[in-house]
Amino acid sequence: MTTLQSYIAGRWIGQQGAQQLRSAVNGQPVASTHAEAIDFAEALAHARRVGLPALMALDFQQRSERLKALAKHLAAHKETLYAISAHTGATRTDSWIDIEGGAGTLAAYAGIGSNELPSGNLVHEGPAFALGKKGGFAGTHILVPRGGVAVHINAFNFPVWGLLEKFAPSFLAGMPCIGKPATATSYLTEALVRLIVQSGILPEGSLQLVIGGTGDLLDRLEGADVVTFTGSADTAARLRVHPNLVRHSIPFNAEADSLNCAILAPDVTPGDEEFDLFVKEVAREMTVKAGQKCTAIRRAIVPRQHLDAVAERLRARLAKTVIGDPSREEVRMGALASHAQQADVAERVATLLQGAELVYGERDGFSPVGDGVADGAFFAPTLLLSRRPLEHDAAHDVEAFGPVSTLMPYDSADGIDEALALAARGRGSLVGTLVTRDPAIAARAIPVAAAWHGRLLVLDREAAAESTGHGSPLPQLKHGGPGRAGGGEELGGLRAVKHYLQRAAVQGSPTMLAAITGEHVRGAAVRESEVHPFRRHFEDLRIGDSLLTHRRTVGEADIVAFGGISGDYFYMHFDEVAARESPFGKRIAHGYFVLSAAAGLFVSPAPGPVLANYGLDTLRFVKPVGIGDTIRARLTCKRKIDRNRKDASGQGQGVVAWDVEVTNQDGELVASYDILTLVSKKPETT
Repeated sequence: MTTLQSYIAGRWIGQQGAQQLRSAVNGQPVASTHAEAIDFAEALAHARRVGLPALMALDFQQRSERLKALAKHLAAHKETLYAISAHTGATRTDSWIDIEGGAGTLAAYAGIGSNELPSGNLVHEGPAFALGKKGGFAGTHILVPRGGVAVHINAFNFPVWGLLEKFAPSFLAGMPCIGKPATATSYLTEALVRLIVQSGILPEGSLQLVIGGTGDLLDRLEGADVVTFTGSADTAARLRVHPNLVRHSIPFNAEADSLNCAILAPDVTPGDEEFDLFVKEVAREMTVKAGQKCTAIRRAIVPRQHLDAVAERLRARLAKTVIGDPSREEVRMGALASHAQQADVAERVATLLQGAELVYGERDGFSPVGDGVADGAFFAPTLLLSRRPLEHDAAHDVEAFGPVSTLMPYDSADGIDEALALAARGRGSLVGTLVTRDPAIAARAIPVAAAWHGRLLVLDREAAAESTGHGSPLPQLKHGGPGRAGGGEELGGLRAVKHYLQRAAVQGSPTMLAAITGEHVRGAAVRESEVHPFRRHFEDLRIGDSLLTHRRTVGEADIVAFGGISGDYFYMHFDEVAARESPFGKRIAHGYFVLSAAAGLFVSPAPGPVLANYGLDTLRFVKPVGIGDTIRARLTCKRKIDRNRKDASGQGQGVVAWDVEVTNQDGELVASYDILTLVSKKPETT
């Protein structure tokens, strides 16, 4: 039997076996934790002295590239993880969510970093704004790496994804990580970390692994550090008030198990496609990962008049679910992750049955298939019914973390209000689903439900074709919820990365703010030269390189010609009488003509380093341009992002954002925007 090892300070620790870990499928020993104590002072020192400098030697773009490479590496070695994952009781589909979902999350954050973060290690969370009347004093916000260590404490149900979905945004933010998986399934996480270490993709010290307890780790943390936790609400509550975390105001992010719900709206009838979608979603959330998901549907809230129909269809669907050894092709639901979890779920179901009745469960032909399964941690899909859910608290307070859900009816005579009140009884959930055909019901219900839920799925036949489902957290969307659900936020795209960065306000002259942020700020000093900025390669461009164009007077012929080309004959451009009676008091040029005319003023038409204009940001038409007005433009290099990419011919290129100010003859701003361009680098010499 293998003794698992912790990865601390660049070496694997652990020779002597301690706690035995058994297969959830047949009860046979899989591995054991190690008996050796971990020196957490050494682990933190390694993260701070080795990991942090190594991460800060890279920038956001380079760390994104490492995440992308790591995602590819894990995808190439996924079968190693699949073989081990079977011991957790997971089917191939369950393991796909964990293993390929984890690698996919790395890839998603690689894309987020590449597309949304700068080349350096400072994010300008602008725009800057004037704090004085003369333009010499301004303020803005920046985000910078915290300079600390992220401690990630994970649950047992997703040994791969659980570590990677926390690691990705913290690594991208430049924080070395210490990951502590739940012991029961830590043998799979250890295999994952071995693959990561063997790849050599990550800088040393950026990821360490703790097998077993956390000892005095939390006592040694400092104010720049961050702690994240996934698990039970009770454990989250205890960790949140850890004296050292409180003393140093260490950020604590909790994603806790919650009593998530799905609501069948009163407009849906048993003959509707949405009715079957509701039943399918509840049954799927009961059986995928054997119901061991923090997002699983624990409360199915249905109109009282449809209670029997829902119960009947759920019974029929659950009865078709083949349970047993996940290695068998016909099996659709495996075991709970451990025998301890099996006992815990049984105890909680017994508590729930004190205020509910059994609709479907072990009595209905529960017989796992496969060799040795009698010693496995299997549990029957269990559907309960609380007929008076407003009077009984258990279904709103007690979570059986397994294939267990409780049906509860609501009186729909007054619409969906009672269902929303039942949903709120969960006191905070990660996710809720509303199944409806009526947009008006969704518009009424979702703002109310949003106060108690971190994520909401509105499911109808249109969404069903592409829906990822109630229980699928996505890297681009917030994962977390208020109240019982922990109050934290995981995932959520760039939001998650910012959780590991420190925000600071900065005040000073525009020139100083531009120097600090690495981004041109309006009012800052610019550099003008005889070389057009569009003639400079990416490496030669500097923030603040600028061009003030010649002037152009707008005539009536311009407006007429642009209207003919565009087909835009809006009255403000062509109706003299109506325009004179408008707030502008005169005919004005098309806004997009002003945009086009400005481009004509600042472009350098001959072939050069600027390869393509691929978009505009922050476009505003500030003041109208009338016939006889004279415009000019200032083009300034605002921001550079080196994505370390080459085109198909091997030519390197970067992204440049240009600040454009279009002014009139009085120096007044008439249009303002950013142009995004691809700019080539100098050809490599051999």
